[in-house]
This record gives sequence, structure tokens and C-alpha cells, in this order.
Amino acid sequence: MLRELEYLPEGLLGCPAPELEQVLGAPTLIHLPGRRSPPLFVSILMHGNETTGWEAVRRLLARYRPGGGEHELPRALSLFIGNVSAASQGLRRLPGQPDYNRVWPGGDDTISAEAHLMQQVVDVMAERGIFASVDVHNNTGLNPHYACINSLDSPFLHLAALFGRTVVYFTRPTGVQSLAMAQLAPAVTLECGKPDQPFGMQHVMEYLEACLQLSRHPDHPLTTREMDLFHTVATVKVPEAVSFGFDSPDSDISLAGDLELLNFRELSRGTLLGRVRSGLGVGLSVVDDQGADVSGRYLEAEAGELRLRLPVMPSMLTRDCRVIRQDCLCYLMERYGDHLS
Repeated sequence: MLRELEYLPEGLLGCPAPELEQVLGAPTLIHLPGRRSPPLFVSILMHGNETTGWEAVRRLLARYRPGGGEHELPRALSLFIGNVSAASQGLRRLPGQPDYNRVWPGGDDTISAEAHLMQQVVDVMAERGIFASVDVHNNTGLNPHYACINSLDSPFLHLAALFGRTVVYFTRPTGVQSLAMAQLAPAVTLECGKPDQPFGMQHVMEYLEACLQLSRHPDHPLTTREMDLFHTVATVKVPEAVSFGFDSPDSDISLAGDLELLNFRELSRGTLLGRVRSGLGVGLSVVDDQGADVSGRYLEAEAGELRLRLPVMPSMLTRDCRVIRQDCLCYLMERYGDHLS
């Protein structure tokens, strides 16, 4: 059930993420007043182990009247705190739960309790109106900070560029928060490195502060001098029946131990990714934006070596095998500079 409040519960800002379930009891949407409206919509903890968003928000709100500070918020804020039950255990999601960032309107799941909850959030915010939407995430692998968008319209690009030069445009997977909220206002997903890095919290806090201060969205075109824009072209997954590991010769696929160092590097054809057991082909599943299997286009296995067939740039490579099973091994990207001035 969605809990909806018009105030910050007492003591909430003093709680680290694992204690939020004790105070809130359920996913909670909190509406706070500010000088301008409509509100900035911010979602955090779609994954319970990605805590940077909450750490940034609790410190930001402490500066303003809703959190005990002296000043009014520059703009109204609607804060959605997501998977508090998974956060209580430090997990991305609990066993049996769907991924909270795959059940928003527009995705394949339309019947689960979590999908109905996200539909309710969207309906509430559609009625209230929103200025912009920000969904805050962490990575488990070594990645730079970057912003993701689902539209190439100038307000989306400017909202992303406010976070940094590196921007990723994607249309899959569906069912994500930013795709749903992009129907209402400019929307962005922030990827803020690992959750234990103080710089990530500071970066997000400064970004949210800047968004609250905005009076309008710029609409002039951006140039390649201002942004490095990439397009996600495929998702790489490990099939359930295939065993894998890192530097693991007994597994079906033995991935290179330093694979996550390849994130956001433009790799050449022939780059070695690991080794694959004979008879498995490439062993991995690669699916493009249209849902087609393009494994043979991007990967090849020869003499047991798994290599790239095309130059690409990966993102979200991680050594966390649980996250790989729950989500994916990585995304493959290409430069998209032609869509900038």
C-alpha cells in the first residue's frame, strides 16, 4: 500500500536507510510546500541497497523549513521513498519481490501489487503536476557519475547536463520510473557511483539544490562541446541455465576478473571479455531495443575466448553476481553525437 503524507514524520531525517521501514512502514510519497510550484518529483530507494539518494535528500531537507531549517524550499518537493523493506536488509530487492524500477506504467508488469502502487504514484503526480522528475540510483560496479534520459528534447538534455557531461539515452528496459514520468515532465535518472562514496551524496545534494532553484527549463540546443551523449543499443544478460563467475575456470563462462574496468571505455573489435565452455556458443544473451536477439552481432566465441565483434562502450559492468542475476551483466552503448548541435 502507498502511504501519502503532507509532512515529514518526526525523526525521519535522522534515520539511515535501513531504519526507514520502522518509521514509514511502506513505500511513502511525501509532499512538501515551497515558494514555486508545481513540485520537483524525486524518487529514491527504488533499489534498497542504493542509498545515496536518501543520504543526499536527508541532508538537503535539513537546510530547509520542513527539516528544521529557517528557509522555505525554493520549489515544492514531492519525495517518493520506495523499497524500504529491501533497504532494511541492505538488498536491491527481497526474494519474491519484483524490481521496483521495472514495474512503473509502460512496462510488462501491470498486475502485481507493486505495479498498482507505481500507477498510483503516477496518477497522484499527474493530478498535482510536476516541474521535473529525478530518480536517484547507485552502481555496484566501477562507473563514472552520469545521467540517463528517455527523450532527446532540449529540456531533458539540459536537465541531464546539469548533473555532468556524460549522458545516456535509452528506451529499454521499459517499466522504469523515468520513462513513466517523462510523460508528465522532463525526467532524468542519476547514476551516482557506489553508495559508500561521500562524493556521490554531495553531488546529488548539489544537483537537487540546483533543480529546486530552477524557474524554467532551458530549451536551446546543446552542442557536442557541452555533452558526451551515448545511446544504449543492447542489454547483455547471463541465461539462468548458464553458470558464470570471474576468473572461474569451472564455470560455463569465466569472465575476466577486471571486467568492470571496461565501463565507459570505447572498446575495439576483438576485445577479450572472458572464456566460454565449448558448445555454448557465446553463452550470453544480447537483446536490442526492439527485443531481438543480437548476440551474434556483438559477440563471438573462438577457441573458447569470448570477444567483441563490434566496437562498443559498456556500462554497469559489475562483479556482484547477485545483481547480475537480478538485472543484467551490462548495457552496450554507442556515441550519439549527431543528435547534438
